[in-house]
Amino acid sequence: MPPTDGSTPNTVSAELEHVRRYWANMKPNSPVYTSLLGDINIFSAIKGQIIAYLKVLPVHLNSKKTLHGVVSSCIMDWAGGMAIASTGLDNTGLSTDIHTTFVSTAREGDLLEIEGKASKVGASLAFTTIEIRHAGEREVVAHGTHTKYIKG
Repeated sequence: MPPTDGSTPNTVSAELEHVRRYWANMKPNSPVYTSLLGDINIFSAIKGQIIAYLKVLPVHLNSKKTLHGVVSSCIMDWAGGMAIASTGLDNTGLSTDIHTTFVSTAREGDLLEIEGKASKVGASLAFTTIEIRHAGEREVVAHGTHTKYIKG
C-alpha cells in the first residue's frame, strides 16, 4: 500500500539513507527539481532500485489539466540519477540519453509511484529504467530509459 501521508518504511536501509542524503544535497542546487519535485517522497531504496511517491499538484499540469509531459521527463531524469545513487555513487553523472514513452496520464490529486532501476552501472556509463504508475493501481503513466556518463 503506498503512503498517503509522507510516511517512510519501518526499516531504513543504508541505500535509502544515502539516496535521501544525496537528494537533500542536490535539491537546493536545482531550481527545476525544487519547483517540480520538491515534495517527492523517497520511500525505499535497495542497491540499484528506488521507489518514490509524488502527489500531482497544479504546477505539474498542462493546459488540459493533466500531467505535463515535461514533468514525466523530469521524473525520468531524476529517478535515473537516484537509482544510480542507490548503488553508492556520490556522483550520478551527466545525461547522455533520455527516452520517455507516455502511456496514460494523471490529474491533480493523483498519487504517482515512481520506480527507478539501475540496469547496469559500469566504469563510464550507467543505464537505468524508470516507470511512473498510479500508486496502488499499477496503471502505467509513463516509462522510459536514462543513460548517464559517470566517469570522472
